[in-house]
Order: sequence, then C-alpha cells, then structure tokens
Amino acid sequence: MFFSKSKYCSFWQCPKITWLDKFKPEEKEIDTSLAARLSTGNEVGDLAMTLFGNFVETTTLSEDNHLDYSAMIQKTADEVAKGTENICEAAFSYNGLYCAVDILHKEKGGYAIYEIKSSTHLNYIYLVDVAYQKYVLEKSGITVTGTYLVNINNKYVRHGDINVKELFFIQDVSGLLQEEYDKIEENLKCADEILNNETEPNIDISDKCTSPYSCAYWKYCTKHLPTPNVFDVYRLGIGKKFKYYNDGIISFEELEKHGHLDYKQTRQIDYYLHDKGTYIKKDGIKKFLDTLSYPLYFLDFETMQSVIPQFDGTRPYQQIPFQYSLHYIESEGAPLKHKEFLAESGENPLRAIAESLCANIPMNVCTLAYNKKFECGRIKELAEIFPDLSKHLLNIERNIKDLLVPFQKGYYYNKAMGGSFSIKSVLPAIFPDDPSLNYHNLDGVHNGSEAMTIFPLIKDMPKEEQSIARKNLLKYCELDTFAMVKIWQKLISLI
Repeated sequence: MFFSKSKYCSFWQCPKITWLDKFKPEEKEIDTSLAARLSTGNEVGDLAMTLFGNFVETTTLSEDNHLDYSAMIQKTADEVAKGTENICEAAFSYNGLYCAVDILHKEKGGYAIYEIKSSTHLNYIYLVDVAYQKYVLEKSGITVTGTYLVNINNKYVRHGDINVKELFFIQDVSGLLQEEYDKIEENLKCADEILNNETEPNIDISDKCTSPYSCAYWKYCTKHLPTPNVFDVYRLGIGKKFKYYNDGIISFEELEKHGHLDYKQTRQIDYYLHDKGTYIKKDGIKKFLDTLSYPLYFLDFETMQSVIPQFDGTRPYQQIPFQYSLHYIESEGAPLKHKEFLAESGENPLRAIAESLCANIPMNVCTLAYNKKFECGRIKELAEIFPDLSKHLLNIERNIKDLLVPFQKGYYYNKAMGGSFSIKSVLPAIFPDDPSLNYHNLDGVHNGSEAMTIFPLIKDMPKEEQSIARKNLLKYCELDTFAMVKIWQKLISLI
C-alpha cells in the first residue's frame, strides 16, 4: 500500500473514495478548476518557503517529468544528516507511507513541521494532514519538536514587494493533533483491508460527500437515486437534504407528500411534477419595472481573485474587477448601444476601470445589474480607493437596480428554472431555443470562473493568442449584459 498524505486525507473523509481511486478511477468527474487551484497552491507554497530565510528544496523530477520519490527521500536524508536548517518538500517514507513536508524547520532537539495552506482559516482536515505527517516522520526517526499551520492573512495589504512575514500567519496546532494522531494506526489498518479487497465497500452517501471537500464520485454514488431527487431542491441546506434522504423521503413525489418545505421549494416540486406552465404575477412585474427610468444602463463586471495580491493597495482574495460590459438605451424606442472595458493583463486595472465607469455612466441615471450586491460592492471599493472619483462612483452605485428582484420575489417562474433565480438558469428558461443567448456557443470563455482564470494568463501568451483570448472575454461579458436586456424586454412584453 502506497499512501500519501492526500490519500490519507481522502480516506479519512470517506474510505470509499480511496477504494474508487484504485478500482474505478474512470468514474471520477473531472474538476475543471483543479489545475488553477493547484497552480495557486504551488505559487503560495513557493513564496512561503522563504519564511525562515535560506532553504534547500528536495523536489526532484524523473525523466518522464514525474516526482522522483526515491531521489527526494534520499536528498532529504542527506540534508537532515547535514543539519540543514530549512528543508522544503522534505520527503519521508515508512512502511508504504509517504509524505513531503512543506517546510521542515530545524529547532533545538529536532525539527518542526510547517504545513502551508492557501486558505485564511483553520480547517479540521488540516489537523488530519499534519497528524499524518508527524506520524510518518516519527516512524522515520525524526524528533518532531512542533507542528504549525501556515495560513494566509486576509487583512494584509500589499505595498511594494510582498512581505512574507505579514502575508502569512503561523498557528501552533501541536495541542490539537492528539485525537487524530491516536487514530492513525487504526485508520491505516482499515485502509489496508479495504484496498486489498476487490469488493466495493458498502458505504452510503452522507454529509461526508460534501465535507471537507466535494467528492468527485458523487454522480457515481448517487446513480441509484431517482431524477430529480431531494438533492436537486434549490436552496435547501445539505443537512436537511440528508435528513430527508435518511428518512426515506427522496423523490419529488415523496417530498410533495411528506416534505415541509418553504413556498419556493414547494413550487419547484409542484411545477415539475404537474408540468405546469409559466407563473406570471403581472402587478409585481409592473411594480418593479416602474422603478426603472431612461436612459437605462445594463452593467456586468468580471473579476479576478489572487491569493497573493498582485497590485499595491490590494488584499489576498480581493475581488479585482478587470472588465465590464455596458449596454444602454437612451430613451424609449431608441436603439440599443454598447460600450465595454477590458484591462491589460498584468497591469493594475483598478484606476482605469474606475475612470472608465465614470466616463461611460453619467450621474443620476438608472443602471440595472443582475444580483446587484456584487456590482455595488466592487463600485464601493473603487470609491474608497479613489476619493477623487468617489462622488461619481457612489452616485452610480446608489442608482443601481436589481434585475434579480422579479424572479427572486416569484413574479415569474417556470419549471425549467429548477428553483434557481440565477441568470444562468433564468435565461435558458425564458429563451430555450435562442442560440445567440446560449453560453455554450461561445468560444473559450463560457462562465465567470473561466474568465477569472484566463485573464491573468493573457500576459504570458503569444500575441496572436492574446488577441483571441481578449476577444473571447469581451464576447462573454457582452452576452451577460445582452442577456439582461433580453430579460428586461421579456418582462415588458408580459405586461
């Protein structure tokens, strides 16, 4: 049995994950955001290596560009023998168990483990991870003098070069590990029995499927459930969903008879089971539309989030707007017009986007956003950063109306929305056969996550690819506001 710390943590979450990884890996659903998260984790890890000054890294690749575990283990042993103060990716193996310690820091009497995480808080699974590392190191003959978690300080604001001492905060978790440490040998014995048995373990779905991480085998493990089922009920907490499941109330038919759901959840089930048409509350829609006025603007932002702040004045995980689309109609019956902004990848976009908003949206005009809390939040942040523009920016923010409202309040609903009010659910429900409104027909960028991932990479692309990527970003964001225009026009037609 070869067990890394990540495999041990997967087993801790659910033994069936580890069994499926070995015997049915083809059933795993591909996580399209995994590569971006791994890249972020590597970037954070590389920077954190400098926390204690000079270091030696043991990472070694084989000829086929995979990690050479044997070489890393030997290199680590050599550095320990030398008394090297800081060994990064320090590799150890014991009885089929393997781990690489992010930072192994020499202290009086032994070495301390420093585990680096790109999150901003302590998660219990991190204790499981560190306890496993401590076990492997002690079995390998290392005296572990301390165990520490290195997290991101989300209060840190960048000014000039990154200050690693301020960007990261270190937490001593030595006193929190014992309970998990004491379970390791029992867990490993259980894992050995499961992984040496070709019979799939009889483990039912539970809240472990979503905590601490969403399981990639969810679709496989729920193939016995009817479609739709309790897990498709919109805005029903996962704890309540599993309570219904464990009580045998799973199908929409069973939920209709025995479920005690709120109005919107009941409506989702009712419209699905009885194939009801579209519900329209005309007076509610009219009341909302009466709050709008010409000239009317439709605004949507795209943002990026960097764990390590790229620009002065920004924080870890801050939503940095780099793009917007703006459709507008100056008067009733006037033609639809469009303006847009897309920053240069690699440059701080904040001043440029703030100035562009002030240039393109006059004061005291009505602006529509979909789920306006997001756009309002970004504009308020820009106003705080740039006091000379704050009067205009805050005027824009105060005059933003929310196109989400008529759907959230239930003035319009049909079965195809599946209980959701997001624009990605509402748009195809209202316009099911319009290819110009289908995000799947776009090239390169189909959702906000892809936009967030692609934009920072453009600066490193060849010129031709940069042009294509920018074009794809512009088309995607333009569709977001064009979709809002079409939804607004549909609401007008209904009354």
